[in-house]
Amino acid sequence: MRYLVISDIHANLTAFLAVLREAGKPGVEYDLIWCLGDVVGYGPDPNECVELLNALPHFSLAGNHDWVVIGKADGKAFHAAARHSAKWTHQVLNNKHRAYLASLPVTQIQGDFTLAHASPRDPVWEYILSPAIASQNFGVFQTPYCLVGHTHVPIHYRQTKNSASSQAVQPVYSVPLSLAGGRQILNPGSVGQPRDKDTRAAYAILDDERQTWEFRRVPYDIESVQRRMRNAGLPEILIIRLEQGW
Repeated sequence: MRYLVISDIHANLTAFLAVLREAGKPGVEYDLIWCLGDVVGYGPDPNECVELLNALPHFSLAGNHDWVVIGKADGKAFHAAARHSAKWTHQVLNNKHRAYLASLPVTQIQGDFTLAHASPRDPVWEYILSPAIASQNFGVFQTPYCLVGHTHVPIHYRQTKNSASSQAVQPVYSVPLSLAGGRQILNPGSVGQPRDKDTRAAYAILDDERQTWEFRRVPYDIESVQRRMRNAGLPEILIIRLEQGW
């Protein structure tokens, strides 16, 4: 099976469509989508993104923004712009899509892979931003591999052999990475709001038969998303960050 692994769409339909087009090209095709959460929040297209995801063969987790938008968690930890976006999203999200988000689990085991939005230790909120935090999480899951999102930064943590420590490996794009040789935590980055100074939508292709993981990026029409955000009255800081990738 080949999986399109995505995370943090954040109601950015244009970026989501760009990923689907790119991932559907010959040689990159996938059988199933694994979405690691935060389908909504920040962006202008929450209903459209949930509707599109539901129309595709997929499995999805819930993320922290999904929870806050539907009232399953409070947004006290959010900065002002994120709270504004969550409130707006709550108001425009229809009941069908609200019920879908409420039904999503926060973690799941799929074969050799543990899936979590944030981390296996704290599936909704913890950011794995360093090898030290990754090392602490390797002891929490039992499978060979763990897939996470939440940070909006593509990264790969490999557990050091015969050690409790781990090392961070920066992504090399469009080159299959062998998963052989140790336990790993992999983050595909964000579809709708990258934060690694690269504005292109991020995703990954997982081939569980060949045991490979491929980081990928694709450009999209950022200006059209920004126009929709301004028309919706969403905070300017969220609009600017799309063109700067932070």
